[in-house]
Amino acid sequence: MAAAAYPKLETLITLLLLIISSAFPALAQEQEQCRSESTGGCHDRAAALKFKIIAVCSILVTSMIGVCLPLFTRAVPALQPDKDLFVIVKSFASGVILATGYMHVLPDSFDDLRSPCLPDHPWKEFPFTTFIAMLSAVVTLMVDSFAMSYYKRYCSEIAGRKTYSNSPSVEMGHAKNEQGHDEMNSQLLRHRVVAQVLELGIVVHSVVIGMAMGASDNPCTIRPLIAALCFHQLFEGMGLGGCILQAEYGRKMKGLLVFFFSATTPLGIVLGIGLSNVYSPTSRTALIVVGILNASSAGLLNYMALVDLLASDFMGPKLQESARLQAWSYLAVLLGAGGMSVMAIWA
Repeated sequence: MAAAAYPKLETLITLLLLIISSAFPALAQEQEQCRSESTGGCHDRAAALKFKIIAVCSILVTSMIGVCLPLFTRAVPALQPDKDLFVIVKSFASGVILATGYMHVLPDSFDDLRSPCLPDHPWKEFPFTTFIAMLSAVVTLMVDSFAMSYYKRYCSEIAGRKTYSNSPSVEMGHAKNEQGHDEMNSQLLRHRVVAQVLELGIVVHSVVIGMAMGASDNPCTIRPLIAALCFHQLFEGMGLGGCILQAEYGRKMKGLLVFFFSATTPLGIVLGIGLSNVYSPTSRTALIVVGILNASSAGLLNYMALVDLLASDFMGPKLQESARLQAWSYLAVLLGAGGMSVMAIWA
């Protein structure tokens, strides 16, 4: 029922992958390409290919471990969603997602859209990155708002028809039961919207960064990037996995969300390898497309981390009633954001 309130995630992701894979080969037809990328030094196609194969396997495994860990916590009483430890772990993962948007994705967009490979007009005369990120955050808010309002109206209509069919003697009792049921359904929908929109933002960035690695022939750059991306995917997956757990999906939907998160970066690397002969990451079109995608992803991730994850938890009754739990949760947020910020040195 909740699925009717917003588009199917797998459809959006599939369309995204098709658009990217069909658009980038056309870049080979451009007449003007920036040649600022160094061709000397550490460039070895054969060595780079070995590292890319290692990256595909290692990132796939660490991504699956990260996103699946929270899904198995129901078997551990201390890590169930209503326990304090789960709140602290989720705060740590939310800090990771927040830093991913601010420290990884947003700077990448700045680098792309303000690259010396692009003309000064209009790219250096207007802050396109922050403008697009702002619009992305507003669009994410719209999706959040419209999905919730649609579902609430739908539930109200159902409840109204049921109340009308009841006799006066039981109408009051049914109304109270329906109110409590609506509140539970509304919270569940909230978690499901958060999980799917968050996954969409992560997938956009994962495809882009995977293609960049796949198209590179520099083993000196790829080698440290493998370790950084493994840590990145592990902790980011933990944050997403916590959201999927709270959304209480069935096995099929959980499997789809886990698959798309785990496979998009390796798929991006494979796609980059396949297009490395025709795709120039420093061409104007590539810089603009990737920069816009990164800015959109950054705005979405920043909104989701601050509003739907951190603010929702810290303003909720569980944390508001315990100053001690708040303090531990804030420390976890700072540790998660700080660790991911340090990762920005390499990735």
